[in-house]
Amino acid sequence: MALVTSKTMLEEAQRGGYAVGAFNVENMEMVMAVIDAATELNAPVILQTTPSTVKYAGLELYLANVRAVAERAPIPVALHLDHGNCFELAMAALRTGYTSVMIDGSREAFEDNITLTRSVVRAAAGMGIPVEGELGTVGGKEDDMEAGDGCTLPEEAAAFAERTGVSSLAVAIGTAHGVYKSTPKLDVERLAAIRKVVSVPLVLHGASGLSDESIRACIARGICKVNFATELRIAYTKGVRETLAADAEVFDPKFYGKAAQACVREVVKSRIKVCGCSGKA
Repeated sequence: MALVTSKTMLEEAQRGGYAVGAFNVENMEMVMAVIDAATELNAPVILQTTPSTVKYAGLELYLANVRAVAERAPIPVALHLDHGNCFELAMAALRTGYTSVMIDGSREAFEDNITLTRSVVRAAAGMGIPVEGELGTVGGKEDDMEAGDGCTLPEEAAAFAERTGVSSLAVAIGTAHGVYKSTPKLDVERLAAIRKVVSVPLVLHGASGLSDESIRACIARGICKVNFATELRIAYTKGVRETLAADAEVFDPKFYGKAAQACVREVVKSRIKVCGCSGKA
């Protein structure tokens, strides 16, 4: 199936009371693992690349990988720019053929975030591509940038969504990027309050390491897209390490690449089931 945008996926998730899993991919093997897992469970899926991933191999190469695998899959697949950090990168992703983009102005002042986000929304609208914005700062480290902890204010979220015209909104309720050092305390009541005043689908970042119960609680309060990155990287590396440790004579990348794929595939299947999007393709 040809790549699709994330707009219909998330709107259907919002109506159906589930979330779409969005998975960050770093290479061909991870692309194959994510789409294979989603195909097995008949689930819509979003694949994502961050600015550092794009810097590693380029927008064109990731698009080619995802498109080639998606075209032979029977499920809807979207390719999303995650945490786009400037107008220029968002435009480059649109020109290349990404079917969804995020512009992350959350580190900017409120009005500056609105101005930046609105500029990307307007440019993307002419191409029919949905835009995700972010308000509030998710803790931890995303790519090369450290983020502070600043939860999203419901009243600001309502104004932000209306003034920018975003298709979806990432909110900060106590999650963090990277590996959790302790059990996070999520402000689900804040999330419920945001849901009451914001009509567009809401997005949860920093879900790697959250319990199934925590993710389900967030979905029940309005989250329609859940991002997973760190745990896929951990699973991929685990597969490679275990294969090389078991046989020091292994030298064919395809051999340990298959093992890494299998580890990623199992993680993705587990998270798709938690999101409740199995059978929703």
